[in-house]
Amino acid sequence: MSSNPTLLLWDHPTSSYAQKIRIALREKQIPFTSQRPSGLGSGGPVPDLADTNPRLEVPCLEDGDRAEARMIEEVCDTAYEATNWGFSEMAWSKRATGELAEKLTAQVKHQTGVIQAWLAERLGGREFFNGAVFGYADVCVAPVLNRSVYYGVRERESVRVTFGEMEEGARVMEATMKGVFMEGSGRRQYRDHRLEWMIKSGGIEVVLEGLKRGNVRFNWPPAML
Repeated sequence: MSSNPTLLLWDHPTSSYAQKIRIALREKQIPFTSQRPSGLGSGGPVPDLADTNPRLEVPCLEDGDRAEARMIEEVCDTAYEATNWGFSEMAWSKRATGELAEKLTAQVKHQTGVIQAWLAERLGGREFFNGAVFGYADVCVAPVLNRSVYYGVRERESVRVTFGEMEEGARVMEATMKGVFMEGSGRRQYRDHRLEWMIKSGGIEVVLEGLKRGNVRFNWPPAML
C-alpha cells in the first residue's frame, strides 16, 4: 500500500478499465480520489496526463515510483515492442520494399527516438529507473532497448546472457522469416499495438496484402468465415 494517505486515480466512470481499478481499491479498502482528465478522448492535448501517461489514456494511478514503474512497463510492452516489431516486418519478413519500406523505417526511427526521449526523462539523473538499484522498471526497459548499452546495464550477468540469446535468435529469424511468412504457410500475428503501429505508420497496404495472401492472423476469438 502507498505511503500516501490517498491515491489519485485519473479515470472516467464509464470506462470498464477504470472500473476494475475502482473495484480493486475498494475491495482492498484503499482510499483514493478520482478525477476526470481535461480533454480526455478529444484527440487533443490532455495536460493532466502529459507527465504520467504518454498514451493519454485512463485509468492512470498516481502512486509515486510504483505507478511510474508500471507505466514504464506499459510503454515498453506496447509502443516500444510494436516499434521494434515493425522494423522486423521490413528487415526480416520483407513485407515492404522500396519507398514504402523507407517510409516505415523512417517511422521506426522517429518513434523510437520519441520513446527513448520519454524514457530518458523518466530516468533523469539516476543510475537506474528504480533509483539506486536495478529493479522492476529496469527489467521492463532492458529487452526493448534491443542490445543497447544503457548506463552499464549490459554489464549485469542476467542481461548480458539474455541479450546474447536474443542475438542468436535474431540471426535465425532474419534467415528464416521471409521463407516462413512470405513464401511458406506461416501466419504472422498482427495483434493489438502491432496492428495499430503498422496502420498509423502508413503500412495499411502491408496489412491488406497479408489478408489477401492469408499470411497474417489476429487475436482470439476468430472471426466467422
